[in-house]
Amino acid sequence: MRRFPKYWLLLLIWLGVIFIGSTDLLSAEQTSRFIVPILLWLKPGMAPETTWIILVIMRKCAHVCEYAILALLLWHALRGGSAIRGKVSILFGAVLPVCAVFAASDEFHQSFIKSRTPAVRDVLLDIAGALLGLLIGISFAHRRPKKPRGTAQGECVDAAL
Repeated sequence: MRRFPKYWLLLLIWLGVIFIGSTDLLSAEQTSRFIVPILLWLKPGMAPETTWIILVIMRKCAHVCEYAILALLLWHALRGGSAIRGKVSILFGAVLPVCAVFAASDEFHQSFIKSRTPAVRDVLLDIAGALLGLLIGISFAHRRPKKPRGTAQGECVDAAL
C-alpha cells in the first residue's frame, strides 16, 4: 500500500484535472475571457481573427501537453508501482491504448456539455500527445544512473580523502 501514493496518486489527480478540464469550466468561452485580454495587453489592437487563431492553437497545444503528461504519469506508475516492470515495448503497448481510450471517453463526456463540442481530431491530438510523452519516457528510461560499485543499498560513500 505504500507504493500507491508514490506511483498512482498523482496519476489519479491528473485524470481528475483532465475530466474537470472537459467541463464548461475550461471551455473556449471561459478560457477566452482571460487569454484574450492578456493577448491584447501584449499587443494592443490585435485583430479578432488573430486572437481567435492564437486561442485555438493554444487550446490544441493544451491537448497535446495534457496527454503527454498523462502518458508520462501512467508510464511511471506502471514502471514502478505495478507488476508490469518489464520491457519498454510492453509498457508502451499498455500506456498508449489506455491514453487513447481515456481521450475518447473524455470527448464522449464533452458531448453532454452544452458549451463543448466533441471532435475526433481532438482524440487524435490527445493520442499524439500521449505518443510524445511515451517517447520522452523511453528516452529517459535508458538513462537511469547505475549504482556505484562497492556500495550496498542504503550505504553512504565517504568522499573525504
